[in-house]
Amino acid sequence: MDYSVILDSPLAPSVSVLVPAFNEAKTIVDNVESIYTIHYNNFDVIVINDGSTDSTFEELKEAFKLEKVNFAVNIEVPTQEIRGVYKSKLNSYSNLIVVDKENGGKADALNAGINISDRDLFMAIDADSILEPDAVLKLVKPFLERTDRRVIAAGGVVRIVNSCIVEDGRISEVRVPRNLLARMQVLEYTRSFLMGRMAWAKLDGLIIISGAMGMFDRDVVVQSGGYAHTIGEDMELVVRIRRYMSEQREKYKIEYVPDPLCWTEAPVDLGTFGRQRSRWTRGTIETLTDHSKIFFSPRYGAMGMMGYPFWFIFEWLAPIVELIGIIYAIVLYATGNLSLNFILITFLFVYTFALFFTTWAILYEELTFHRYERKGDVFKLWIAAVLEPFLLHPICLFFSIKGNIQYAMGNRKWGKMERKGFKHRKEKKQRKLQVDVSKN
Repeated sequence: MDYSVILDSPLAPSVSVLVPAFNEAKTIVDNVESIYTIHYNNFDVIVINDGSTDSTFEELKEAFKLEKVNFAVNIEVPTQEIRGVYKSKLNSYSNLIVVDKENGGKADALNAGINISDRDLFMAIDADSILEPDAVLKLVKPFLERTDRRVIAAGGVVRIVNSCIVEDGRISEVRVPRNLLARMQVLEYTRSFLMGRMAWAKLDGLIIISGAMGMFDRDVVVQSGGYAHTIGEDMELVVRIRRYMSEQREKYKIEYVPDPLCWTEAPVDLGTFGRQRSRWTRGTIETLTDHSKIFFSPRYGAMGMMGYPFWFIFEWLAPIVELIGIIYAIVLYATGNLSLNFILITFLFVYTFALFFTTWAILYEELTFHRYERKGDVFKLWIAAVLEPFLLHPICLFFSIKGNIQYAMGNRKWGKMERKGFKHRKEKKQRKLQVDVSKN
């Protein structure tokens, strides 16, 4: 498609890009710079400093020459107190708004951004995300082309930025992560985003849009109450706005763009990875229990009859069933009721199926977008696919079970996420250039 048609169209909807930030000093400037590489005319950028205790606000203030302004805030969704609204004195960032507020969590920060925004749509992204230049154009397209029903949200493929070269807010070179844990997460993201979510969107059963990047109809979100103060606010919002539209008996659609539109930083150590995965589990449980009315209810269409039951069985219960199955198999083997040959044959079948599915995901990526162009990158991914069932899957199982236990014990905390940032990648490339110059 010729996206310049949308770029030049007076009918193109206005968009606010919301960036909630809490202690994101390492990546926040790169993130904002990446937003300003997007190809779109009618947009503004709203960064919400959610009571950061590091230098996030100072980094923003220095990089974009911020000054405090008088700003009338229309409180449509309740939030923590806003301490000040700032705008950039630089002409190239004239549509940048920075909100400094008391800490209230990610959902509260996004709600503050919604209150500040006066645009038709808003796009929520994480502060460690790097956008592709055509991300907004491609996400806006579904809102324009649907005439039979109202598009209330759209999501796209999220990729992992670890080990990629980031310069001036843009991905200048795509690389497979050097860290094995991050590399195996590339496989997860490829299966999930490029294959799974695209299929669920076609079936109209999609109930999650990644918090790293999603576009929403602002009016629908406000009418349904904004973001809820939950652990998994991204999933909960999608379920709630879908539920709201169904109960209002309005025709709607959640769209999915299968293009890589956003790059995000993946955890590279077990501590951060574990906190992330246990939080995902707790967020899933919280959303499913809060909206249990949807379960197998025809009133909610494909979401109630397919999407919700799938997540209930295969995302919430599957790790529990798997653990019980492993324990049961060990007991049967120990008591002589299960032969070693049967265990090995079953294991070989499951392992081969998993490897085949991941290999197909890698092939699918190569046949479509082919983002990893360096020699050996695809082979490195395939080697990670061979190891993944032995390494990543048991780790994910452990933290899923831990998340279930934490939820049962009343743990509703977000958990600290450590960011490595993008600057070290630029510095390494600069050092390499300096070495090359000195050699010459």
